[in-house]
Order: sequence, then structure tokens, then C-alpha cells
Amino acid sequence: MKRKFLGTLIILLAVQSVMAQVTFKTAVSKTELGLNERLRIEFSIDRQGGDDFTPPDFKNFKVLAGPSQSSSFSSINGKTSYKLTYTYVIQPIAKGTFIIPSATITYEGEKIKSNTVRVTVSDAIEIPEDPNDPRYVAQQNIHLVAEVSNLRPYVGESISVVYKLYVDINKVNVQNTREASSPSFNGFWNQNIEVKKWVAKNGTYGGKPHRFVIVRKMVLIPHKSGKLEIDPLEMEITAGVPIGRRDFFGNMLMNDVNFTLTSGKKTIRVKELPEVGKPFNFTGAVGDYKFSVTPNKTVLKANESALIKVELKGKGNLKLVKLPGIETSSGLEVYEPEHKENIKTTLNGLTGSVYDQYAIVPQTRGKFKIPSVGFSYFNPKEEKYYSVESEPILLNALQGAEPVDEAVVTNKKSVISNEGDIRYIALKSEFDSVIKEDDFFGSNLFYWLMILPLLSIPLGIYIGKKKQERDSDIIGNKRRKADRLARRYLSQAKKELGRKEAFYIALEKALHNYLKAKLHVETSEISREKIAEILRKKEVDQDTINEFSKVLENCDYARYTPSTDVMMKKEYENAKTVISKIDKQL
Repeated sequence: MKRKFLGTLIILLAVQSVMAQVTFKTAVSKTELGLNERLRIEFSIDRQGGDDFTPPDFKNFKVLAGPSQSSSFSSINGKTSYKLTYTYVIQPIAKGTFIIPSATITYEGEKIKSNTVRVTVSDAIEIPEDPNDPRYVAQQNIHLVAEVSNLRPYVGESISVVYKLYVDINKVNVQNTREASSPSFNGFWNQNIEVKKWVAKNGTYGGKPHRFVIVRKMVLIPHKSGKLEIDPLEMEITAGVPIGRRDFFGNMLMNDVNFTLTSGKKTIRVKELPEVGKPFNFTGAVGDYKFSVTPNKTVLKANESALIKVELKGKGNLKLVKLPGIETSSGLEVYEPEHKENIKTTLNGLTGSVYDQYAIVPQTRGKFKIPSVGFSYFNPKEEKYYSVESEPILLNALQGAEPVDEAVVTNKKSVISNEGDIRYIALKSEFDSVIKEDDFFGSNLFYWLMILPLLSIPLGIYIGKKKQERDSDIIGNKRRKADRLARRYLSQAKKELGRKEAFYIALEKALHNYLKAKLHVETSEISREKIAEILRKKEVDQDTINEFSKVLENCDYARYTPSTDVMMKKEYENAKTVISKIDKQL
């Protein structure tokens, strides 16, 4: 009897223990779906008090909605139940069989894991043509379109891409939109034109009237020829589809559906600029331009300077144009130009002006000639090269030091030289004995050699002090060491000046080798953003980091665009300067 009672008690305790276990499970709406279908996944716990919910890593899926949280409580015949649910809507981004990992939640101080779920994703399926299916109705009446202004541009020619969302408002109602994936523009210089407000307009799609809004506008300039692809823009849409019934107040009842729209890929076939008729000084300017070189004054007084403006106006790839420099004769001091841009970006491209302004100061009085400056560009509309040349500029400095006449100096030297060639013709000869009776001891040379060591003592003291001052100049030593380091790493790039491809490869390699030596990191295998982050952690200032990133970017960009010796020399100097700056700060 006693044994029977103990057995019953053990069974009751075991049942109570099983009933007290917490259940946390994962459930999905389907385990097999197409690439363009959606999946609802729920994580449920049957006890109150669960917190710190952590979802799994939805690898190979993108989250479209969630988490949405809901709870339910019921009591039937004295038996109560509770369920707390976290719900997500996800969509696969790849085909295959995937395991969705466990979610975790904390209950009474302990972490509990849910079960894993296996999901198989196959090819995208076609939505059946069912006029009663709200999803089918929505996708048939909402369209995302990318309109490209020119599918066959030249290298350097501006084109525009306008993304429009077309809706048949008689059949569907768009309630919400979200950009799911932005397009990439590999091979293009690109700039976004801000769309401040969506304005609905009347239009047609497929021959039927629609309303449309412009959701995005871009200006692109290809910097290499060949077949280039623009990846699609993807948008997530929530649309309401009428179900044919009205509510008590007469309003049409809607069935809400969620789906993703894509603009599709666009292929741009970029034409190479023609070689026939290409001017020798062409550097990649494409558009319709006016070029000028103008001084603010030509007659200068004492200590006055003239400003020479080299300006380019018009429409084209203005942000990518390298303006030619000016040449000056001796007697004129020229300062680094001030670069200014006044450019407006529209769907027709870049319009406005850019200019370099030089400050010139005469060193002596007189007249100075600044030769004409040539500039060439390609007009893609006319498919023709144009070369323009400015007028020479004559500067007249009324005051200043007397100019040195080099011809006079040369003539004087010639006279002196000729004078030495005239010899006196001696009529009588006098002979001296070759035997010298002067002894070395007591001679002038003897005494000079005696005094010389004493004179070297103050000279040595002076040199020692100068060396001590130089060694104590920490900033100067750092600067000199950084300059030597920059020259060492950039030596190969300097040898390749004039050979564009080899120069920029050597320059980029030098920059990465420098960082590898200083940071002990293989920087050639990481992005510029990661390099910038490493330099920030090393307390390099942001301006220097930006300069370094700009040089790296220019190395990558310049391989596909026309480049001159002047541009390469400038990039070399920029790289040398930025290495010195980084080395001093590190």
C-alpha cells in the first residue's frame, strides 16, 4: 500500500514538472517558397515574464517587416493558457536550402532557445493571373521605371536617370513606400539631384492613363568606354486593393498587400572618344564650352599685382575638367592659383563655370608678355573636337628695380676673356736659377701649418653647436625624416612620371606600402573607409585622412581618364606631402 502511494506521488510530480516546462518555439508560414515570395516567421513563448528577446541572424533573407508583438490569454474550464508572439515578414535573397537559427529569450533569469527551421528557396514563381488575387492586382497596376536620357553616350558625356513610380489609381491605392535597395553606378561619376517633394502628375504606362511621381533623379558621367550596367532600384510597396464592398459609412474596403518592385537593370553602351582629329592638348573636356584668359589690369605700379583668370564656361563635365596653366617669363613671380567653381546640376548635366585665378607680381620694371593659352574639348552633339586659344597678355610694370641686361653682362665677360688672350711679346730674356735656397723651416708655409690646428678649434666648436641645435629641433627632425621617408616610398612612382598607367599603379602601391610599414596592416586588401578608420584610431587628424583618401581615389580614377604630365607631377607632390603629414602625426 505504501509502495503504491509513493509510485502515484512520483508520477504526479513528474507530470507537474513536465507541465511546468516553458515552451519557446519557432513556426513559419511555409517551408518551401519561390525567390520572389515572402515568409512569415513567428517566435512564441507560453509563459508570462519573458524578456530580452533576441531574433536570429536572418542570413540569406531580408527583413521586410517586424518585429510585431502580440499576446493572447484564455481560460477554458479552469484551464488557462498564455502566448506571447514576435512576428517577422522576410523574403529570401538567394536560392538554396537554409537553416534559420534559434531565437533566444530570457525567462526567470535563464536564456531559452527556440528550435531551428529549415527552409527551401527555389526559382521565382509566376503569380497566377487571378483578377481576384489582391497581390496580382497590385503588381499589375503599380510599376517602377528607370528612364535614361541616352543609352549611347560618349566617355565624359552627361546623361540622366529618372526613376518614376506609375500607379493606376482607379484600381489600387499606394499607402506606403520604402527604398529597399539603392542602385550602384560602377564606371560612372554620379550625383544625386534631391527630390524634395513627390508631386503626382498625369501620364501613361502601357498605353493606359496612370498617375506618376518622380522618386529619384541622378546625373551620370561615364569615365570609361564599353558596356556598363546600372543596377536596379528596389522599393517595398504597401498597397490597398478594393475588395468590392463598402463599410457602414460608404467607404470602399481595402485588402492591404506588401510586395517589392524593381526598376530592372539598365545597360549603357559607352562610346570611346574618336582618335581622328583629337588635338595634342586634349585632356578629357566633353561638352559645349567657352574658354577665356583675362587680366584684371595690364599697367602696374610699384608693389602692385595682376590677377589672371583662366575660365571655362558652358555645359559638360565641368567637375572633371583640368584647366590649362599659364606660362610666364623671368621677372614675374607667380603664385599658386585659386580654384573656384560655380556649377549647377540639372537633368541636362552640369552647367556653369570654373576658373583658376593667378596672382602675378613683377620683380623689375618693364614690359612682360604672357603667351597665349590653348584649350581643347569634344562636343558630343556635333561629334567634333574644338581648339581655342586666348590672346597673349602684355603687362607693363612702370616702377621697380632696374632689369639686368644679360646681353651686356655676357659682352663684358667676353671682353675680359679676350684681354687675357693678348700676350706681351718679349724681345729680351732673363734666366733665373732653378735651385731654391729658401729652407722650409721658418717659411710662411711652416708658420701657417703651425697656426692651422689652433684656428680649427673654434670652427669645431661652432659646428658642434649647430649639430646640437639641429638634434634638439624635434619638429624639424620629424619633418626631414618624413620627407626622406616619402621620397623613399615614392621613388618608383617618380621614375614612372610621364607613363600614366605605370605611374598611378606605382603611386598607389607606394601609399599602401607606406601604411603597411607604419601600421603593420595589409591595406591593399581593405577599403578606403577601413583605412580611414585605422588612421583615426591612430589620432591622425581628419583633414590629413581626407587628403590621403583623395590621393588614393585619384589613383583609381585617373587610370581611366586622360592625364597630363602636369597632373601626374601634382599628384606626386600631393602624395609626398600627405605621407609627410601622416608620418609626423604617427
